[in-house]
Amino acid sequence: MARWLPRSTDLTRFCQKLNRVKTLEDDMMETSFNRCLSTIDLTLLGIGGMVGSGLYVLTGTVAKEIAGPAVIISFIIAGFASLLAALCYAEFGARVPKTGSAYMFTYVSVGEIWAFLIGWNVLLEYMIGGAAVARAWSGYLDSIFNHKIKNFTETHVGTWQVPFLAHYPDFLAAAILLVATAFISFGAKVSSWLNHVFSAISMGVILFILIMGFVLAQPKNWSAQEGGFAPYGLSGIMAGTATCFYAFVGFDVIAASSEEARNPQKAVPRAIAFSLGLATGAYILVSVVLTLMVPWHTLDPDSALADAFYRRGYAWAGFLVAAGSICAMNTVLLSNLFSLPRIVYAMAEDGLFFRVFSRVHPRTQVPVIGIVVFGLLMALLALIFDLEALVQFLSIGTLLAYTFVAASIIVLRFQQQKVDVPAPAAGGRPTPEPHEGPSTGELKEYESFSDKLQLVDRDKSKEHREPGQLKAAFEPYLEFLSDFYPGEVVTVAVVTLMVSAICLCSVLVFGNTHLHLPTWSYSLLLVLFSLGFLLSLLLIWAHEQQRSTQTFQIPLVPLSPALSIVLNIYLMLKLSYMTWLRFAIWLLLGLLVYFGYGIWHSKENLREPRPQRVSARYVVFPSGSLEERVQAVQPSSQPTAGLPDTDDCKR
Repeated sequence: MARWLPRSTDLTRFCQKLNRVKTLEDDMMETSFNRCLSTIDLTLLGIGGMVGSGLYVLTGTVAKEIAGPAVIISFIIAGFASLLAALCYAEFGARVPKTGSAYMFTYVSVGEIWAFLIGWNVLLEYMIGGAAVARAWSGYLDSIFNHKIKNFTETHVGTWQVPFLAHYPDFLAAAILLVATAFISFGAKVSSWLNHVFSAISMGVILFILIMGFVLAQPKNWSAQEGGFAPYGLSGIMAGTATCFYAFVGFDVIAASSEEARNPQKAVPRAIAFSLGLATGAYILVSVVLTLMVPWHTLDPDSALADAFYRRGYAWAGFLVAAGSICAMNTVLLSNLFSLPRIVYAMAEDGLFFRVFSRVHPRTQVPVIGIVVFGLLMALLALIFDLEALVQFLSIGTLLAYTFVAASIIVLRFQQQKVDVPAPAAGGRPTPEPHEGPSTGELKEYESFSDKLQLVDRDKSKEHREPGQLKAAFEPYLEFLSDFYPGEVVTVAVVTLMVSAICLCSVLVFGNTHLHLPTWSYSLLLVLFSLGFLLSLLLIWAHEQQRSTQTFQIPLVPLSPALSIVLNIYLMLKLSYMTWLRFAIWLLLGLLVYFGYGIWHSKENLREPRPQRVSARYVVFPSGSLEERVQAVQPSSQPTAGLPDTDDCKR
């Protein structure tokens, strides 16, 4: 029976396949896309992706059903957490100006299977985002015509009474998605021009809402007679924060568009900062206006802002808001349909998804097949699914992507920059790098026989320390860590930090409610997991990180990404168990796709060298030099004549 069990070498090779990272091209500015987008174009794409249904729909939904007027605080916390994630996206987008967003960032730093799962969830995130916005768009248009479209559909088509499905098929939402798909397929220039027009109208409507809303504001709507400012308490505020994350998912469209930016190193960080700042301010101010105009418990979740103006006697203003909100939602539709095919393209180009989606139209320079196929799928979702179920499922995918991007920032910052070393000719000696030599005293590495063999000068205090190595100040206290390969300890510490964060947040969320822990055990677990989180953070900080580069870098690493990780995990645990169940089912489907197709067709799988049987002996002389004797082991079926027996390499 033992012969049927996998060998340890096979398991090791299999794990290496799962965690292999993407090899980047030397010229990352080279692309089959058209680099035509400026900083203003990217900023308006980001604003268009964030200021839409989140502003016109979620503000009312969260205020009435989850947080009350304290939705303002929910948006502040969600905006801060999104800022931490946005800074991580900005650094990656500037350093790796390739389409793919969170998928690409995870692939170049963490590993292949994690990148695929993130890409798989981001794919669903964009499909659900577009479908939810289309249903909100349909609802607002229907409100202008006094719900005549809804009544006609229910009367002549019928209704459904199925959980998670809409009460009636929304043909209007599906139709607008098909129209938007057609426009997106014409190219990035056309998409950007349409986004500019709709964004200008949207910002004009928001300015009108703020001015008119503050004129009609009534502070008594926050009084105790109406339920108070935070009727659902702190738990409601945090639950509202998790849902409000849907409002900020649009900023990663900027990172997904970096391969089409003219100067991504500067344009991507600036566009992310500008768009996120403006969007956060708009959400907070509109939430203030909405909950001051009418009592929060009387809001209409489907069209809160327009309905508020109608009820205050300003029908013309409600009509204007409804019309403006439709323009704003058009920008979100364009943003989702713009980003989704590019994520799919990146996965297909790497071989992890079906290769047909990597085809770029030679004239429009966009992945037309991906645009059409996923536009149709998005229209199908909008046709039959309920808006609330879609929005809750969207938040968990976004939070997971934010968590992995933050972890990837830490891993990448403490990694050595990879330098391609040409393979030596058969029977020849490895060619040393220009900086290598007998008198340099710097770190030397022979990748010909092991990428972990390092020869260091005896005087370690004078050597140049690479990223991922222990800082000189901590070496007397943590000397046992100096034997590890640079970056290995940091990677283990990041995993420990994430596990500690999950345990800490689980105690905070479920300790008093579901687990009913006594006070002493609740406090003890909080202290233990907090210590584990802080010690992991300190261990990461004790290592050298990469020097400042010419591109943008997030400040306070590893603290800023670590805060993003713990906050994202906390918000994920606040979501309902049904959301987690649907998420788990989607992950299982993704694993079937990966192990059935992606792992075998990956480009990195084709780049892997065939294993060579080599025996090596190392001799250390009293002088401190090292001589390696490598003897190639030839297969018995091949002649060995003419091949060298040994190859001596000295440093």
